[in-house]
Amino acid sequence: MRTPFSNGGGSWLKRVTCGFAVGAALLTTAPLNALACTQVWVPNQFTANGDRYVGRSEDYASRHVKIFGIQEPQKNTHYTSDESGFDWTSDKTSYRYTYVRDHPSDWSERHDAYSEAGINEHGVSCSATLTTNYNEGIKAVDPSTETGIGEYSYAGVILGESKTAREGVELLGRLIDEQGANGRDQITISDTNETWLFCALSGHQWIAYIMPEDQVSVNPNMGNLRFKVDLDDTKTCLHSKGLISVPEEAGLLKTFEDGTPDIASTYGVSDVDHSSGTTTRYVQGRHYFEAPLATDRYTVVPGKGVTNLTEPTQFFTPGRGGWTTNEILRSLAARGEGTDVDANKDAAFGAIGNNRTVESHMFQIRDGLTADIATVQWEALSRTEFSVFVPLYSALLTEVSPYFSDLNCDASHQGVSQRDDSVEQAMKEEPENSLPFVLMDINTLAYENRDHCATGVRAYLDALQKELIEQNLTVDDAMQATEDTEARTALANKAGKAATKNTYVKCKAMLEEM
Repeated sequence: MRTPFSNGGGSWLKRVTCGFAVGAALLTTAPLNALACTQVWVPNQFTANGDRYVGRSEDYASRHVKIFGIQEPQKNTHYTSDESGFDWTSDKTSYRYTYVRDHPSDWSERHDAYSEAGINEHGVSCSATLTTNYNEGIKAVDPSTETGIGEYSYAGVILGESKTAREGVELLGRLIDEQGANGRDQITISDTNETWLFCALSGHQWIAYIMPEDQVSVNPNMGNLRFKVDLDDTKTCLHSKGLISVPEEAGLLKTFEDGTPDIASTYGVSDVDHSSGTTTRYVQGRHYFEAPLATDRYTVVPGKGVTNLTEPTQFFTPGRGGWTTNEILRSLAARGEGTDVDANKDAAFGAIGNNRTVESHMFQIRDGLTADIATVQWEALSRTEFSVFVPLYSALLTEVSPYFSDLNCDASHQGVSQRDDSVEQAMKEEPENSLPFVLMDINTLAYENRDHCATGVRAYLDALQKELIEQNLTVDDAMQATEDTEARTALANKAGKAATKNTYVKCKAMLEEM
C-alpha cells in the first residue's frame, strides 16, 4: 500500500529543479486593475469524478499574507466591521468554521477581518467575495450604505450562523434589507445539496439564485454578465422586494427581447465601461474551458488587452467534459497561454493567474455523502501560478497545522510595501515553518525571474499537486469508511496536518534551491 504523505523524494527534487534554467517565456508584469478576483463554477456533469466545484482567487497585492484558521463557536456573536458601520448581534451560539483572513496588522489589529473562504461544522461553504460595480443611474437611486454589511463580514456571518446554504442566503438578504450593503459583491454559498450565487447589486437590492447544472462560469469582477432566472420561483431564486420596482420607477430597467428583466444590464456597469484587464481575463477563461468567444465579439489591442467585448454571459457550455480536479484548480492560474490573449507574450495583458493574487480556494462538493465530509476545501495561500492547493476536510477540523502560521505571526516579511514584488525581500529568511510565506517567496522569485525559473518551478509544483490529489483519494476512502464522528474528526485533523507539512517541506526545499 502507498504510504500517504511521505516526505521523501530528494532525488526528485534535484531532478526537477535542474530545469529552472529551461524556460524562455517573457518576464511580464500584470497591469494594476482595481478589481482582479476571479470566480469559477463547474457543475458535476462536466467533471471527471462527478463532483461540482466552485471557488475563487482573491487579488490585492503581491506580498500580502493570508492566514488559514478556525473560528470557534461564540455565544451571541457581536458582528462589527472595520470598513463600515455594520453592527449586528446574533441571538444564538455560532457554529465552528474555517477561515482565510487578513493579518490583524492590516485592520487596526483586529482578528476578524475578511473570513473569505471556509466551511462550517454543518458543511456549509462560502466564498466572499467577487467585487463588482453598479452603474451611475442605480447609484443615484440606491447607493451603498455606510452601515451596510460588506466584504469584511460576509463569510463570518454566513458561516457562523447558517446550517444550510439557503439559510445563509436568507440571512444575508435580511441583513441587506435592514442595514443595506456596503459594496457590490457576489458571494457563493453551498451545502451538500445546492450552490447559490448571491449578488449584492446596490445599497438595498440583491438577488440570489441556484447555480445551473448544465453550464460553467468564469467571472472576473464583471457585474454585466447576462443571466436569466425565474424571479417567481422561490425554490431557485430569492431577491429583494424592490429588485424590479426600484429601477423601473427610475426608468432604468432593461429587458431581454422576450421581456424578461435583464438584471445584469440594469444594475451593472455597461460593456464599454469595463477595464481591459477585466475583459481580457473573461476571454482567457472562455479559452481555458475550450469555449472561445467568436472573434467578432471582442477586439484584442496589443499593449492593452481586450476591448469592445459585447454581451458577455454569466454562464456558458464548456467545449468538453471530463474536467479533472487538477485542471479545475489550475483554471485560477490561467494566463491565456497559446491564445490571442496570452499574458506571457504581452506584458500589458491582464491575467487570471496574475502576480497580485493573495489566495485561491476551490470547494469540491460530492453528492451522496454526509455534510461533514461532502466538501473538500482545496486551499492555496499565495499567488496561484506558482502555488499548490492543500486538501482539507474543513467541516471536521478542530486543529490547524502550525505550518499555516496564525493571526499572531510576524507579518514583516511581507516587506515595506505589500504591492512591491520585491526579490530582495523574498531572498531574506521567512518566518520559521510558514507555508504562506514560503509560497509567497517562491512566487516572487519565479515571477520576477520568469526566464530562469518559471518552467522548472511549475513542473515541480505540478508533480507535488498531483501527489496531493492522489494521496487525498486514499484519505477519502478512509474517511468514508470511518463512521464515528470523533474518529472522522481525528482523521481530518491528522490528514490536514500531514498534507500541510508535506507541502511545506517540499516547497521549502525548492525555495532553498531557488
